[in-house]
Amino acid sequence: MEVEFHRWLREHVPAHPSLPLGLGDDAAVWSGVRPEIVITTDLLSDGVDFRLPCDDLRLIGRKSLAVNLSDLAAMAAVPTGAVVSIALPRAGVGPHSPLDTAIMLYEGLLSLTAEFGIMIAGGDTNTQDGPLVISVTAFGLVTERGPLTRRGGRVGDKLLVTGSLGGSIFGHHFDFTPRVREALLLHERYDLHAGMDISDGLTLDLSRLASECDCGALVYTSDVPIAKAAKHLPDALQHALGDGEDFELLLAVSPEVAIAILRDQPLACSITCIGELTNENGLWQQTSDGTRTPLEIRGWLH
Repeated sequence: MEVEFHRWLREHVPAHPSLPLGLGDDAAVWSGVRPEIVITTDLLSDGVDFRLPCDDLRLIGRKSLAVNLSDLAAMAAVPTGAVVSIALPRAGVGPHSPLDTAIMLYEGLLSLTAEFGIMIAGGDTNTQDGPLVISVTAFGLVTERGPLTRRGGRVGDKLLVTGSLGGSIFGHHFDFTPRVREALLLHERYDLHAGMDISDGLTLDLSRLASECDCGALVYTSDVPIAKAAKHLPDALQHALGDGEDFELLLAVSPEVAIAILRDQPLACSITCIGELTNENGLWQQTSDGTRTPLEIRGWLH
């Protein structure tokens, strides 16, 4: 559904001169002010992004802001503020009243505002005869180098990822730290051609980045960094390729820049080359012995 609806939106939502970058990336860029403002929003709901009463309300609140900060990181934008809207179950959640539920959500959310120095500028709260739904809209500022987008990759570019993949199955989607600092540092020091965050699965998100760059992509499967928690699984690589909610950065850079980044290792987390953009359409995989075969696109489809 998401792909078809996204295609319809791009065909029917009119362009606007104040939005040089609108539908199609991790966030929109509003150029009516200086510096330009980056805007992103995510809606999380019970049964899809978390499961009540099993999951901790504070972790749910933290995640609701963290996923937005990950989108700002994907654009190499400096987070500044957010607005929060919550639809609370009228009966509360488990033993918690609607008021206690809202407070616990905010306690988790505010832990990230303190860490990244951003403001909560408002929002809305209501009750309903339905599941818990929380929506956050976050704002960031573009740096002097401009936004990092999905569209600048070129054939021959190397594909880099931060951290490791496949850990969401063991709860990493609740405790990850958005790669804001990492994205800003890399964007400042190196010439990044394209980038995004890995939220719906490496292969699915890579297919989106490659499509925006009018390229195909080749993944070196033996080099994909697998999360320590998932390495014991018999299908660990498949989890890393398709589970999603890793919220790591996926970057396209020239071979020369890739060599410099891998040599410097400038981040507190690891950064790994996992493939390259190609002139062959679609996704391909290459094993350590050089064998190439088509790579199935897997991930979370909304």
